[in-house]
Amino acid sequence: MMEFLDKIRGRKRIPAKENERILALYKGRLLGIFGPGETALPNRGGKLETVSFDIGRGIFVSPYEKPLFDKLPEVAARHLTAFRTTRDEVAVVERDGQIVVLMKPDDRLTVWNDAGPWSITRFDVSGELRIAPALLKRLVAFGKSSLVSVASVAEGWAGLLFVDGTYAATLEPGLQGFWSAGRTVSVKLIDLKRQTLDVNGQEVLTRDRVTIRLNLAAEYRVVDPLAAVNTVKDFADSLYRALQLAFRKTLGALSLDQILEKKVTLDAEAAEKVTADMAAIGVEVIDIALKDVILPGEMREILNQVVAAEKQAEANVIRRREETNATRSLLNTAKVMAENPVMLRLKELEALEAIAGKVERLTVYNGTGGLMNDIVRLRDN
Repeated sequence: MMEFLDKIRGRKRIPAKENERILALYKGRLLGIFGPGETALPNRGGKLETVSFDIGRGIFVSPYEKPLFDKLPEVAARHLTAFRTTRDEVAVVERDGQIVVLMKPDDRLTVWNDAGPWSITRFDVSGELRIAPALLKRLVAFGKSSLVSVASVAEGWAGLLFVDGTYAATLEPGLQGFWSAGRTVSVKLIDLKRQTLDVNGQEVLTRDRVTIRLNLAAEYRVVDPLAAVNTVKDFADSLYRALQLAFRKTLGALSLDQILEKKVTLDAEAAEKVTADMAAIGVEVIDIALKDVILPGEMREILNQVVAAEKQAEANVIRRREETNATRSLLNTAKVMAENPVMLRLKELEALEAIAGKVERLTVYNGTGGLMNDIVRLRDN
């Protein structure tokens, strides 16, 4: 019966749930926004149009947004709230304490009032770009960091902040964030700890025309990160090349024997130049050392032969010295025995004792009596 009457009157009932809102147009003109329940709306000639919205999503997006605020401002204000940002602002829009949207500059956002409560916090990005740590953590946690540049600076490191390619600040260790809306924000991390740079396999021609390969090492640390980044493209590469040139200059003036005889280091002039050149770009050179000298294969064989000959000669000298000492000792013993017959007889007895311990039977011809007589004489004396 109700449907029959609505049809006669040219109306149509539009139902809406609690989480729904209905935007209605009749003959192309906005009628308004209608809430939960059934609403009878004019529909003569089937000219009624409706659009259903789920307000649980919070945000109102429709091609009829502007006409609604222009033609039916009271209706729009009752159901909707429009947030705007200027060209120098970003804004954090929250619902029930939860971040929903991070608005960029020159932006507009319309939300359903009944989906709230809503709040907005605005930030002027024309001046201070740094984001408070608490807000930064919330933005990252809610996945709303599209307009944020985040930098994590570890202990022993420095962070150089650049805005649109221009240096802005040196950052201390910690998690830090900056508004990047409408500009390019980047952070370059520089390690300030003591580091080692290896320069391996460098070929050098010595003064006597022998090609050798070197392994070098240097310890350094960055003391002025801004100078190290702005002065040269790569400060580590600059140190690498400076070491190459310095060692070639130093070792190229020495012969192979001089290099092998002593632990070669950079001469004072070359070391001072490397240190001064690197100090000019904010790098302190702490130590420079030559680790290895690698000879060509044929040169190694020759040197091995030389070393072997030298060792053999040393062994011969030692052997002759020992033989001389042994001969001298025998001579001294013979002199003592010649001057002391008793000592000679004792040596004979020791020899007999040694021989008797190694054989089963010992036969002495015409010698025992003589030995015994001598012993008796020794006893009488």
